[in-house]
Amino acid sequence: QVQLVESGGGLVQPGGSLRLSCAASGSIAGINGMAWYRQAPGKERELVAAITSGESTNYADSVKGRFTISRDNAKNTVCLQMNSLKPEDTAVYYCNADISTRRQSALVPLLRMNYWSKGTLVTVSS
Repeated sequence: QVQLVESGGGLVQPGGSLRLSCAASGSIAGINGMAWYRQAPGKERELVAAITSGESTNYADSVKGRFTISRDNAKNTVCLQMNSLKPEDTAVYYCNADISTRRQSALVPLLRMNYWSKGTLVTVSS
């Protein structure tokens, strides 16, 4: 069983900063890519930022220069530092991770799958 638990969401004023964290737990053999997605009211879910196991990153155009994604492999965590927040950043933010888990199978000892957190609300308002 794998779980992704995030924290750090809340209310912040425009121009302010917020840091989201997401920790993975369970029978984890390894984590490849990790990412943050968000879904604003009435809109589709979109990729905000992603980071590979080699720490290569990519960002949505709307957050470039303002958001920074990072990971701590020792703690199986991924963070999203959000600066210069705007009202349009208001959304439910989800953590996603590509995780290999240990299985009791001689043929397939590891299973690689994507996992999602339950989401945390970030509200940017004055």
